[in-house]
Amino acid sequence: MPTLFAGAATPATRSTPILTAIPTTTVFSTMQLADIITPDRVAARVHASSKKRALEAISKIFASQPSSTLGSNEIFDALIARERLGTTAIDHGVAIPHGRVKNSTETYGAFIQLEDGIDCDAMDREAVSLLFALLVPEESTEEHLQLLARVAEMFGNAELREKLRAAPDSQTLYDLLIEWDRAH
Repeated sequence: MPTLFAGAATPATRSTPILTAIPTTTVFSTMQLADIITPDRVAARVHASSKKRALEAISKIFASQPSSTLGSNEIFDALIARERLGTTAIDHGVAIPHGRVKNSTETYGAFIQLEDGIDCDAMDREAVSLLFALLVPEESTEEHLQLLARVAEMFGNAELREKLRAAPDSQTLYDLLIEWDRAH
């Protein structure tokens, strides 16, 4: 079962789970991934040489949407602020960067498949090549936790992870994510 991290961490405890694992067999949310992610917010074969560069790439994807009222710097700041509290890597080469944004009432998701894995301080020390990012309204604590649990459950599926790593393009990635979500 994947472990999610939350709360403040010091460098000595950075990879120590601070929040007990959310059971991934229990899903509370009725929200579907198709409600928060679009094909335009999925990217294949993204080059990023570090966690910071990967978060910048995700921030640009979020900000490039016509419906976005947020700039890429504001999005990056929200994602990096959360990352400073502790890693969002959940093992098996997956990370779920997430951040809360002010003046937003919508929840958004984005997904990138990296060309090469990057170090994200994962407990299993595996390089991260799949990142599913979430932006949630500042006040949506319960929804945020439910979505994190849903995404963690999804990436607990080894077959799906391998299909996502092998996917040749963004549309295939999007289709795999949505198909898995609808089936589960």
